[in-house]
Amino acid sequence: MVEDRLDDGTRIAELVASEVTGDRDQLADHVVTDAEPDIEPTTDGAQAYRVVRVGNDDALVTDDRGRPTLDDEGGDAETTETATVYVHPDRARIEFNRAPEAAAKAAEASTLRVQRAGEASPKTTVFVEDGAEAKRVLTVFAAVARA
Repeated sequence: MVEDRLDDGTRIAELVASEVTGDRDQLADHVVTDAEPDIEPTTDGAQAYRVVRVGNDDALVTDDRGRPTLDDEGGDAETTETATVYVHPDRARIEFNRAPEAAAKAAEASTLRVQRAGEASPKTTVFVEDGAEAKRVLTVFAAVARA
């Protein structure tokens, strides 16, 4: 039996964004922002979008598809960057800026490949190498949100 595996970095990043915006329980105050819809993956990783936590509820609005989005017309939205997502030809890379230890523990528990924060970088990096892992990375976002 041949298993189909989704290893297109751009599509994986899209699936992660969909999972994050679709989770209105644990990530109700998180949004995808600065998205580059026509991003081309690179070997080093091209920045596709950021995931931010919004501190003031009035800056959160719902778009025409029912997804939360940032309404920052006045420029007064209180946001904290949670992660930045990069696309490679064969995977997505997520750098968690907040709660790097919580991110690393959750990623390891979800059997995702992880590079822990250390001297070289204060960020924990999680690699999403298959479309099926997009749902599992939600546990990492949730752990960071709780931290």
